[in-house]
Amino acid sequence: MSIPSGAPAVAPRVPEAVHRRRWAILGVLMFSLLIVVLDNSILNVAVKTIASPAPTGIGATQSELEWAINSYTLVFAGLLFTAGLLGDRIGRKKVLLAGILVFGIGSALAALSSSPGELITWRALMGFGAAFVMPATLAVLMNVFERDEQPKAIGIWAGSVGLGIAIGPITGGALLEHFWWGSIFLVNVPVVVIALIAMALLVPDSRDPDPGRVDPLGVVLSIVGLVLLVYGIIRGGELASFTDLTVLAPLIGGLLVLAGFVWHEKRSNHPSIDISYFRKPAFSAAVAAIALVFFALMGVTFFSAFYLQSVRGYTALESGLLILPLAAAQMIFAPRARLVVDRFGAKAVCTVGMLLVAAGLAAFALFDVDTPLWVLCLVFFVQGTGMAHIMPPVTVAVMQALPRERAGSGSAINNTFRQVGGALGIAVLGSVLSTVYRGDIEGHLDGVPDAARDVAGESIEATLGVASKLGPAGKPLIAAANDAFIGAMHVTALGSAAVALIGAAVVAAFLPGRTPAPGKPGQGEPDLAGRPAQEPAHRS
Repeated sequence: MSIPSGAPAVAPRVPEAVHRRRWAILGVLMFSLLIVVLDNSILNVAVKTIASPAPTGIGATQSELEWAINSYTLVFAGLLFTAGLLGDRIGRKKVLLAGILVFGIGSALAALSSSPGELITWRALMGFGAAFVMPATLAVLMNVFERDEQPKAIGIWAGSVGLGIAIGPITGGALLEHFWWGSIFLVNVPVVVIALIAMALLVPDSRDPDPGRVDPLGVVLSIVGLVLLVYGIIRGGELASFTDLTVLAPLIGGLLVLAGFVWHEKRSNHPSIDISYFRKPAFSAAVAAIALVFFALMGVTFFSAFYLQSVRGYTALESGLLILPLAAAQMIFAPRARLVVDRFGAKAVCTVGMLLVAAGLAAFALFDVDTPLWVLCLVFFVQGTGMAHIMPPVTVAVMQALPRERAGSGSAINNTFRQVGGALGIAVLGSVLSTVYRGDIEGHLDGVPDAARDVAGESIEATLGVASKLGPAGKPLIAAANDAFIGAMHVTALGSAAVALIGAAVVAAFLPGRTPAPGKPGQGEPDLAGRPAQEPAHRS
């Protein structure tokens, strides 16, 4: 790579021995990230099986299924920020190895669960381990690649998320067709063993050489605030209402504690995170974009599994294969997003990406029981294409705003906003879906025995379960359940698309456009493609 005329070469910051194996290290990081992402997507296609009575499943109720998902999210989101700080302080490799080991132990225990309560507990343990894996992978990446190669590496890293989205449902579907439900968790164990060996051999350790004093109050406030906030969000989704006291109390409490965290960090002489970064419009817009796009997308991902399996009648494996275009688009375009940003600028690329996501979400409002498969695949591909042009540039914006030594903190911020946004999307959009569905199905439950009427109105799975017990008399109820779910899905999809449009407005207003060419006014500011004003000397 050529060096701009008149600009001195910047000495490489990555040791030569690490630089030579950087792509192998990235492969190990992707492998570690893959199993964390894969686990969530596997569970999405297995909820119907786990809800079945023993021996097929463990007879989990709708609420227990939600908590099997949410216990992971609650612990994961609550500890992400602290895990990033800990990696910066004691070493990212140590944190990564410990996190992946705990995740593997939790997976084995979850596979052997004999009750919904055990599954919820071990899923929380898996979330504990995953909280230390996710930020560490991105932090290590930032410390083994020079700045000019970071956008390409982050694009590949983001593409691996798409790979997880694809492999998860397909692997889960294949396992459920041939083995018992616990195999979807047990499959993580050999992957964890391979990842541990590869990490120990290849991944270098790195940490902040001058971490300063510990900020125990800041750490405690961040954990308490995030756990309360996410719990309130989850509880609101569970009750399909955000006015209940058990929802409002943790929500308000969490926001107050997080406000106290910000107040403390602004006044501390050894803060856990420099709050001044959020005063930069581009930085704040990037983290807002992450939260908004996952808010919109996670809600749709949640109900699309029920649409494909409950309404359309596809198996778990078939449902997984139908989502393949979304993952394929991310794998194809995410590693190349930096080239588009180089040409058109982050503002234009991310805005168009958000508009594509919004269009894909809005398309769900047109789906019915007979929508052709090729239309479903096209919509998923459009969504994946939009995601692939959002996540790499905004992740680069967040990570390159902080010094390399604080890479763990930057990664934690990136992933915390993503997790909170995703949890909020599932809760809010799930509440909308549930409320609309219950309102539509209630008028069709007159023929259902009084003892089963309340249960039948909880969800489409509950309605179909009651209808199957009624025999031939339940056929009209099945048709009514499908119609009610599709109507609720249409409303929810439009709400998701509206949130994505808000995200498009945010990035269009605050993300920077194209960076001036070297030598022109404005030189010296790195762009969101990661192209520094003075690039490091070329190394092969």
